[in-house]
Amino acid sequence: MKSSLIIRIIGLLIVGSTGVALGNSIAPLLIQFSWFPLSVTQVTIIIGLLGGILGFFLTPLLVTRPVEKLRNTIQQLPAQTLLSITLGLFIGLAFGALSAYPISLMPQPFGEVLPVVGAIGFGYLGMTVATSRPELFQSIRTRIFPKETAPVQEQAVPAQQSTPVLLDTSVIIDGRIADICRTGFIQGELIVPLFVLNELQHVADSADTLRRNRGRRGLEILRQLQDDSPIPVRLTDADDISVREVDDKLIALAKELEGAILTNDYNLNRVAELQSVRVLNVNELANAVKTVLLPGESFTIHVLQEGKESNQGVGYLDDGTMVVLEDGARYIGATVDVTVSKVLQTAAGRMIFARPGDERA
Repeated sequence: MKSSLIIRIIGLLIVGSTGVALGNSIAPLLIQFSWFPLSVTQVTIIIGLLGGILGFFLTPLLVTRPVEKLRNTIQQLPAQTLLSITLGLFIGLAFGALSAYPISLMPQPFGEVLPVVGAIGFGYLGMTVATSRPELFQSIRTRIFPKETAPVQEQAVPAQQSTPVLLDTSVIIDGRIADICRTGFIQGELIVPLFVLNELQHVADSADTLRRNRGRRGLEILRQLQDDSPIPVRLTDADDISVREVDDKLIALAKELEGAILTNDYNLNRVAELQSVRVLNVNELANAVKTVLLPGESFTIHVLQEGKESNQGVGYLDDGTMVVLEDGARYIGATVDVTVSKVLQTAAGRMIFARPGDERA
């Protein structure tokens, strides 16, 4: 039985039972009116059934989705941040417990209500301080567990594991970043500045259909990153108001955070490198992992179309690499064995020149 169905059944029983109790309470009041046509039993059954139906359909909305959202948020939080929040909550609740007794001596109803309000307030204050000043709780942990924390402090953390990675608009719209994150090749926190999100929303609201679809796809990719990525994804409102262009803002923020920029924008790539900002280019990664074939090696290719030169045929490998088949025009529509004659690296990517071998049906 699925967990969602179990939760629905539990909600049906709890809310239905509450409805029955409520019906028993209000039915005697209603039957006092001569115009009221129902008996106590009928009122109880009707309200109980309504409560059961509401519990069956509303419980997943009130329980499952918030719990799932909370679970995803906790998974994306770094362990250090989660530990700081937990310590902050316990310390805040401890202060709330200490203040509960003197507050309870106040006249009623303040003596009953304010201790609960105080506990909630101190707990929230503790978590707020923990998230804004995590170094305070790190120092507390170091003093309490010096032997446990000392080796961690002595070990050097590789730069690529601690460097934040800023996403630009183009790489979010591109979409491949979601698959790359699932593989675990990227280390460090992913950061999406609000000015990038605003530009993405502006593209999604464009009157041009193509731009609008690209913008909406980017927003959907960003939602997938927040929900499914094993790497923490964080939005930040950090901004340099003295800079107007989004690319310039991104470079300035990368310098401030000492982070890297993840992009597939050629111009942004070059400008950032000139300013000594580390750049992770998705296109360069794609080219780096393409199949490496050396002259003399053989493989099978399906010839799709004619080439630019006379009597050439063109096919593509699974990774998109173009294969130009010499004397291959007669093989268009067929799958043939070919032998690599030359590999050419261009600005647009890698091209393979090959000679045909035996035809394969």
